[in-house]
Amino acid sequence: MTIENLQSHYGFTRMPFTNALAPQMLHRHSAHAEAVARIGWCLTERALGVITGEVGAGKTVAVRAALAGLDSSRTTIVYLGNPAVGARGLYAGIVTTLGGTPRFHKANLIPQTSQLLAAEEHERGRNVVIVLDEAHLLGVDQLEELRLLTNADMDSHSPFACLLVGQPTLRRRIKLGTFAALDQRIALRYAMTGMHGAETKTYLSHHLKLAGRGDTLFSDDAADLIHQVSRGLPRAVNNLAVQALVAAFAANKNIVDESSARAAVTEVTTD
Repeated sequence: MTIENLQSHYGFTRMPFTNALAPQMLHRHSAHAEAVARIGWCLTERALGVITGEVGAGKTVAVRAALAGLDSSRTTIVYLGNPAVGARGLYAGIVTTLGGTPRFHKANLIPQTSQLLAAEEHERGRNVVIVLDEAHLLGVDQLEELRLLTNADMDSHSPFACLLVGQPTLRRRIKLGTFAALDQRIALRYAMTGMHGAETKTYLSHHLKLAGRGDTLFSDDAADLIHQVSRGLPRAVNNLAVQALVAAFAANKNIVDESSARAAVTEVTTD
């Protein structure tokens, strides 16, 4: 079986349930819409925000959608997606994105970072947004450096907005007494949840419509099973939906029924 065969069987103009969607094409279920709105406020206020959720809950997708709504001519986005770089790497990533060459010694790198952040605002008239993805993996030293970085003018005027994006353990870590000072600076806390049952059905329909199928392709029983097993988490819904399409195709069915969905569940959940 090839992707071309699958698309031809269902009459798709493109494969549904992929991550390669422009922000304006995303399905705006309630958790996503609320996350985008809250993140947008946080960025406008140049505040510190924490976005958490289980793997596949749509955290990064929501952040991407919120960033897409910013004026690109007046915004500089610093995306740091690898916590393994350590405390120095945190500063080096910011400096590099802002067009500088990171100084070797950390004692010189820290003021260089602050100066470039200030220059981006005061000399270039641009707003800086720092996004730390996989933030639940940040080390104690990195969280402390983040506190120091945000400490500069946060009480009166912040030189940048900052988003920490990670799994639920991130919120619990920051709540520890060690990070009380950082915790007090957080203006936004939002935990992404899964979709409701009705939203999972409209999510399926939305992606199928983008692929050229505006009619009903998944039976109600199949959609209910996919929702139950995925708990409404978008990535899990995508994986199960694709496998259900494959199972129905293999059985030469034109509709994804409950048995096709069960075959998908077995395929996805079996080690």
